[in-house]
Amino acid sequence: MFRSVSCFDRFSCVSRFLARILFRLSLANRSLSWFSGQSAAGAASRRAKARAVSGTLVCALALASALSACSPTFDWRTITNNDNGYTVDLPAKPGNDQRAVQIDGTPMQMAMQTAEAGDAVFAVGTVMLPNDSEATQRAALAFLRNGLARNVGAAPAARAVQIPLAAGGQVLGLEMKLSGEAGSQHEERTVYARLVARGRHVYQAAIISPKPMQQEQVDQFFSSFKLY
Repeated sequence: MFRSVSCFDRFSCVSRFLARILFRLSLANRSLSWFSGQSAAGAASRRAKARAVSGTLVCALALASALSACSPTFDWRTITNNDNGYTVDLPAKPGNDQRAVQIDGTPMQMAMQTAEAGDAVFAVGTVMLPNDSEATQRAALAFLRNGLARNVGAAPAARAVQIPLAAGGQVLGLEMKLSGEAGSQHEERTVYARLVARGRHVYQAAIISPKPMQQEQVDQFFSSFKLY
């Protein structure tokens, strides 16, 4: 289930509105030329009308400029994952994947939801634990934390952060921001991540980008990530 919030429809409406305004302005200008031989009072009245239309055009252009700032790269929609117990805003329609992982010698399944926006990848991974013991949760958190850091050749530095619950309240998690080189091509990557354990699930919400992200997009993603 998801809710889509897009700028395209609004921008399309403004474009059509601008076309109508431009047509009205061209008519006004032609009218001024056509009646240029009429009385001064009539010409002044028509010039006033043309200025009014021009003023409307300026306002419409300003509105179009403001709407165009809502980048179509980030088409945010709310994703509700009932199977794994979370909700999150993603900037595009997500894909789903699942793979097996080994954590301290124990095989576990990890489900992934990922969405791409521009050069950035937004992802939520969920590790399904065999039990909800604190030791198992800690092992899974360490596995994810160390894996993220290793991928960019960075130390697994993290700080405590509160992760919101959809029903209200919060649980304690970890927040990371890492930068380094990834892959055989040694490409620069910036990683933003939050890790949290709840019951028999451990979650990893992450953004991976070739350059630092705008804070607005980072905040949108992480503030929307809530657990059931």
